Amino acid sequence: MHSNNTTASVPISNAYSNEKCIADAKRVVGIEAAAVKALETRIGAAFVEVVNLMYNCSGRIVVTGIGKSGIIGKKLAATLSSTGTPAVFLHATEGLHGDLGMLRSEDVVVCISKSGNNSEFDLLIPHLRRMGIRLVALCGNMRSKLAESSDFVLDVSVKEEACPLDLAPTASTTATLVMGDALAVAVLEKRQFSAEDFALRHPAGTLGRKLLLRAQDLADKSRIPVVFEDANFDEVLTEISHKRYGATCVINPAGILVGFITDGDLRRILRINPEHWSIRARDIMTDKPKTIAPDTMAVKALEMMENFSITQLVIIDEERKPLGLVHIHDLIKAGIT
Repeated sequence: MHSNNTTASVPISNAYSNEKCIADAKRVVGIEAAAVKALETRIGAAFVEVVNLMYNCSGRIVVTGIGKSGIIGKKLAATLSSTGTPAVFLHATEGLHGDLGMLRSEDVVVCISKSGNNSEFDLLIPHLRRMGIRLVALCGNMRSKLAESSDFVLDVSVKEEACPLDLAPTASTTATLVMGDALAVAVLEKRQFSAEDFALRHPAGTLGRKLLLRAQDLADKSRIPVVFEDANFDEVLTEISHKRYGATCVINPAGILVGFITDGDLRRILRINPEHWSIRARDIMTDKPKTIAPDTMAVKALEMMENFSITQLVIIDEERKPLGLVHIHDLIKAGIT
């Protein structure tokens, strides 16, 4: 008897060469790059009107789509929200099954579709119209029902998809993604959205720390190294050793910063003058130390250290009185570097 428990083997083809693989990848990149480049000629008055509509929206930007267009829509909503424009994503099908209740007349709806002709939008748009909601379309077919029904239409059509069958959304989704980014950045610029504004929406992780932390947050106010101008060598050495910063501020009788001394300065002066008992702080100090204000961003402090090739900065108040030091080690511990 012959056994029927044979396992069919799947033939593995070696016909797809490395050269063909590389050529195909380059073709995809070329097609998608051309699709993005073509968008430049379509950005004009309609684009400006959409930016103004989003900027002046007193509600939320509600982005909707289906399939791959929906995925791009989620990204657009997330980008808008993170840059100062409240936005949410609404799946078109879910909207027809109760989620339309989230919409308000002051909202703006952005519909994303390559064809512009689908049954979900055919049912959805009349409801949006009855609610008095303004409608923007990112569409690949300017003669579609969606394009004709919208207040504003941005053309994201492509000559061809990168898919060799010209079926899978590839170049079209890339073009839509880029148009969405262009809108988000334009609205961001119109809002004069700052790095501080961005930080408030990204409080967690390295990005949040870099943008939210200030110099005063890193300074240890309990151990500010300070000596007066006429302090002798031993007093300077003791202050540097005890405060463990490898440096000390130098102040005048009014408490105002007039100089800065590092342990490297001490070593250099000893080579010149071994009789250190006659040396005073004013003889050693750098009289133009690098300083920052308390509310300076920590990332800016790091930038200054890198530019001047130094490892610490003096935090001063409006009267130039030292409030503390920020050391490169503080920035490293805080995850700024």
